[in-house]
Amino acid sequence: MLQGNLDNDARTIMRRNDRGTYTVPTNGLYPYQWNWDSAFAALGFATFDIDRAWTELETLMSGQWPNGMVPHIIFHEVDESYFPGPEVWGTGSAPASSGITQPPVAATIAHSIFRRDPVEGRKRLEGLYPKLLAWHRWFRDCRCESGAAAVTHPWESGRDNAPDWDAALADVDTSQVQRFTRRDLEHVDPHMRPTKVDYERYLALVEFGRNCGWDEAEIMERGPFRVADPTTTFILLRANRDLARLAEELEYSADEVRQWIGDLERAVEDLWNPALGVYDSLNLRTREFAGSLSSASFLCWYAGLENSAMLSRLERVLSKVEFGVPSYDPDSPRFDRKRYWRGPSWAMMNAMIGTGLREFGHKAVADRVREDSRRMLLTGGFSEYFDPCDGSPAGGTSFTWTAAVWLAWASPVSGGFG
Repeated sequence: MLQGNLDNDARTIMRRNDRGTYTVPTNGLYPYQWNWDSAFAALGFATFDIDRAWTELETLMSGQWPNGMVPHIIFHEVDESYFPGPEVWGTGSAPASSGITQPPVAATIAHSIFRRDPVEGRKRLEGLYPKLLAWHRWFRDCRCESGAAAVTHPWESGRDNAPDWDAALADVDTSQVQRFTRRDLEHVDPHMRPTKVDYERYLALVEFGRNCGWDEAEIMERGPFRVADPTTTFILLRANRDLARLAEELEYSADEVRQWIGDLERAVEDLWNPALGVYDSLNLRTREFAGSLSSASFLCWYAGLENSAMLSRLERVLSKVEFGVPSYDPDSPRFDRKRYWRGPSWAMMNAMIGTGLREFGHKAVADRVREDSRRMLLTGGFSEYFDPCDGSPAGGTSFTWTAAVWLAWASPVSGGFG
């Protein structure tokens, strides 16, 4: 497929998934507005429609809760094709939403969009900045009690069925979960999706949250799943840095945000697993590491942290595959090249990892990640994720954030982000 044709195809997919003021990740499989998907959509829109890019972020922040949390799904319209829908979450929010969040890439992407047009950007940031600040403050208050950012549900990490969560999920009681019908398997090969056992545990965690009225203090104290997560921690650290830059652009004080940056820089050390020599997920209930080397481990440079040991690990991982950074260590017996977050390569993770590497001057490795990702999309189109060994598409098709990442980062004519 020619690069020029792919540019046009990417814009077509984004327009097709556009619902006026927000985008869906893809038709059918994901019919609502997803948090970090939507932020990446804004990044893609910014390459050809700045106004639409800001609108995407504004609509995302319209779902913000009074406590500052921005949900991982906003149910703008009822769609029976998705499970679990708003009635299962039972949050009582307006607009209806889920009760958990997702990695906060929005501030970083807002900063990237601002740089494309500072005049228009300043106008739009006046309304967005207080909401972004409140969301990051919520993370500090409700997810960073151990220092690093914790997740209370695998969906909150964005890496739903990653092996990182296996041990922590094994302790989740599923005996009270009612019978349910999954809708995702109507769209995607079951071998590419989380298992039935995974879903039972996911729903048990949703039921816990619903039964306690989504009370953050109770979830922090008694929630059955609480894991310090490299994805969320590294993305939040990067987002705090960019939030401070936005504050400076608006001539606001960034002192509070700079304090958060310092706190997270120190907390990242808690995620270092000395036995493996990698950044790893840490179960806060048991204080045990997951024993996982994942694509999230390589977000350290994106977060603004140099680590020569991680560079060696990345070079070893890249030598085992052909198409970008696999979501899990290909040398691990838990690696599954087709199943969601247990092995496949994801364009947006590649973009963040590649951006961080470039910023630290690791040009050869950064170029390798970008070129591998470019070949992956030229070969497999705009699928949700890809087999890292042969580049074959997997998961959903015509995916918004994959198209957005092509336009903003992977395309030879893109300007990159960050």
